[in-house]
Amino acid sequence: MARYLTLATCQTGPIQRNATRRETVDRLIALLERAAAAGAELAVFPEMALTTFFPRWAMEDESEINAFYEAQMPGPETEALFAAARRLKIGFALGYSELIEEEGRLRRFNTMGLFGADGEMIGRYRKIHLPGSEAPEDGTTVHLERRYFEPGNLGFPVYSYRGVRVGLALCNDRRWPETYRMLCLNGAEVALLGYNTPLLLDEAPTLAHLRMFHNHLPMQAGAYQNTLWVAAAAKAGIEEGQSLIGGSCIIAPSGEIAALATTLGDEVIVHRADLDMIDVCRKVNFDFARYRRPKEYSLIAERAGPVV
Repeated sequence: MARYLTLATCQTGPIQRNATRRETVDRLIALLERAAAAGAELAVFPEMALTTFFPRWAMEDESEINAFYEAQMPGPETEALFAAARRLKIGFALGYSELIEEEGRLRRFNTMGLFGADGEMIGRYRKIHLPGSEAPEDGTTVHLERRYFEPGNLGFPVYSYRGVRVGLALCNDRRWPETYRMLCLNGAEVALLGYNTPLLLDEAPTLAHLRMFHNHLPMQAGAYQNTLWVAAAAKAGIEEGQSLIGGSCIIAPSGEIAALATTLGDEVIVHRADLDMIDVCRKVNFDFARYRRPKEYSLIAERAGPVV
């Protein structure tokens, strides 16, 4: 019997700093309603989908910083989104900033949660490849994720959603081949991904024309080389004066873009993913058990960068 999962990518336009959680949640609900009306069974929202991308600022005040985090999920201000999922009978993945007490201290993670159509959490992923720096650096776009988050400590888990194995990733993770290979080896058939990506980088203005190309290139390669479906949602448009790229997409295991967002605003794209295509692609080029040689790859796990 053929296997399908209808995926929706829910791209948002910019979320300004003065937007309330309730206003933002209302936008996400509207997107979820459009996804469900189009027949989607599982939707993905962007990274940090509940707030503006605050790591563009250097802040010191703890109460000011904590205002961007969720201490519980769902909380009083986000419960309406979960109620909508129950009403619409659709699961979703949501990127948010997580504040949690673990190991006797408060910890902060850049997190994506996977939630079922009953609104219950199925599992979560905490971003591993944190980009940027702890403090602003001259000549470099201010990007302080390493100031506000710890690296993820959950590995690359894969969860079951309606019998489909689903993995999660966030923004910079999409640029690293290890992300897709770890999800593949853990059995993922679908990878859900959210991102916030500036159009212009102070440190590399000559590469500006390649930003969208470099957005899709690693996701298409990751999908193809690991025989995965990839659904990726951007937060796009001009947010607090900074232009963010769109390009939200759904990519097949063949590496082809099956659906692509065309705006920089709130937009939903939907595609009925043929999960049997995974086996076809594995038969063609990627019979992992037959052809991979893990013993020859040990350096990948031992060395972070090239010899110089």
